[in-house]
Amino acid sequence: MDIGLIAWVLVCSALVLLMTPGLALFYGGMTRSKSVLNMMMMSFGAMGVVAVVYVLWGYSMSYGGDDVGLLFANPFDVFGLTDIVDSGTADFLTVAFQMTFAIITAALISGAIADRVKFSAWMLFLPLWVTLSYFPLAHMVWGGGFLSDADGALPGFFSDAVPVDYAGGTVVHINAGVAGLVLALLIGRRLGFGREPMKPHNLTLTMLGAGLLWFGWYGFNVGSFIAPEEGIAEAFAYEGGLVWVNTTVAASAAILGWLIIEKLRDGTATSLGAASGVVAGLVAITPACGALSPIGSIILGLVSGVLCSLAVGLKYRFRYDDSLDVVGVHLVGGLVGTVAIGFLATDGGLFYGDGLALLVTQVVVALFAVLWSGVATLIVGLIVKFTLGWRIADEDEVAGIDSTEHGESAYELGSSKGVLA
Repeated sequence: MDIGLIAWVLVCSALVLLMTPGLALFYGGMTRSKSVLNMMMMSFGAMGVVAVVYVLWGYSMSYGGDDVGLLFANPFDVFGLTDIVDSGTADFLTVAFQMTFAIITAALISGAIADRVKFSAWMLFLPLWVTLSYFPLAHMVWGGGFLSDADGALPGFFSDAVPVDYAGGTVVHINAGVAGLVLALLIGRRLGFGREPMKPHNLTLTMLGAGLLWFGWYGFNVGSFIAPEEGIAEAFAYEGGLVWVNTTVAASAAILGWLIIEKLRDGTATSLGAASGVVAGLVAITPACGALSPIGSIILGLVSGVLCSLAVGLKYRFRYDDSLDVVGVHLVGGLVGTVAIGFLATDGGLFYGDGLALLVTQVVVALFAVLWSGVATLIVGLIVKFTLGWRIADEDEVAGIDSTEHGESAYELGSSKGVLA
């Protein structure tokens, strides 16, 4: 491998890892002041648990050998990465990069269940969920499994259209979005949901977090470029540049789409809407960033910004408490991006005169990801419910989860311990 590519993969791995602290800021600012530390701790808890699990059996389940029905690989094939240590190969680059994807995917779910779950329950949920949901989907889509390629894995006419998920529309965003919806329904609503305001307490943190997510997303998308053996510099200059431009314009267009809906519906264009639009556009372009033209990416960004802006209001209509809009942004954005490939892909897209094969394939793959994540999350959610239990006590939720679960407060100003006392 070229030394420049090696350095680039390591930098991209660090960029994607930075996204999880960025997510902690993004989510933390959106919660109430009495819950911000717990929200951020859920992201840092994901970093602690998932990285360790990934080294032990996560990489093996995702990219090891001995497929189990094309659904996941043998967890013990490269358990603990001992074979990679002995081989002296460059596989650690793949481990480093893919580990960060597993971490951020698990952390995304936390936004759906803010303010009301035991930290111990979350820490038990993490290793079980990545084992049953994330690692199998990663293997199916990226690791040579059921949804990976056109070599007979998909039945019927689907074999004429290779499923496209460049950087994680199904594995990351649909997966996390469905998990958030299942847990929100299983755990139940926050006290006072729909009756009292639960406004973001610090939108400055949220905007800063959105900026860090956008920055880290270049590692997410551009880092997913798989170089050919020959002509690496030329290929990367084209495809890496294309992915960078597509990622940027999709996020930018999604900001505009979200703000237009806010202005028409509410009369104001908000900073929270701009930050949410950034993430919605990034989510949608993630599976499609290498398959679309820049014009197609702008269209996708606008559509995702509009649809995700409309979707976040569904929780009030259907009375499920997706606290920080994981369903509205990640599930809807992931579905929009995954399905839109069938329309907008320059190679195989319906709008380019290439028929329905890719579109139908993308729809089937998206629905399969929804089903897999939904069943896996329900199983894990019930295990946690009947062992540790999910909910903190009502009085603890009223007092604030930061103080009851962590013994801390994010803001001590004006208290007996504060600098103004």
